[in-house]
Amino acid sequence: MKLPSKLLAIDTATKSIYLALIIDEVVVDSVNQEGASNHSVTIMPLIDQLLKKHSLNIRMIQGILIGIGPGSYTGVRIGVAIAKMIGYLNPIKLYTFSSLALLATVSDASNVLAYIDARRGNAFLSTYTQKNGILSVIKEDTLVNLEDYRKSLTINHQEVSEGTPNIIKLMNSHLFNQVEDVRALVPNYLQITEAERNKVV
Repeated sequence: MKLPSKLLAIDTATKSIYLALIIDEVVVDSVNQEGASNHSVTIMPLIDQLLKKHSLNIRMIQGILIGIGPGSYTGVRIGVAIAKMIGYLNPIKLYTFSSLALLATVSDASNVLAYIDARRGNAFLSTYTQKNGILSVIKEDTLVNLEDYRKSLTINHQEVSEGTPNIIKLMNSHLFNQVEDVRALVPNYLQITEAERNKVV
């Protein structure tokens, strides 16, 4: 699938906001900023600053690459909501990717385990093989006990839970999907919220 030439990448599934401005398959600028649970406050100003720095506005962007999780429930929801708003109000194509796949791009190892803490010993995780800078999914995104999953592995994996992503590697690995209906786009939460668990029916 051929991607547009001017892209904005967004991921808010972790404690960091990741943004990248990609023009003709080159990252011309990026932000990887750890927040204090305030993604909803900081993300729009960060996007605005990033675009203005390069004399661009959102209508000049041709495609949005959006991480849909899994990860922080609130964080994932914020990123997806912003992408949906931009895609709905402008003639901009949306492309989704796993936030774990983006995290996996941090590593250059042959076998990679990307994970995000999900509390109580659990983690959102997936595993990948990598050859010549191209990632292939082995274990799809899942929510499991991290220690139990480590024990089940038969080969060594480099574990990645933070770092600076390589969005070009994700693009070259074709680990994204085009959104056909912006209104139908939903995050990949993989679990219900604490409030939903405690709700009395």
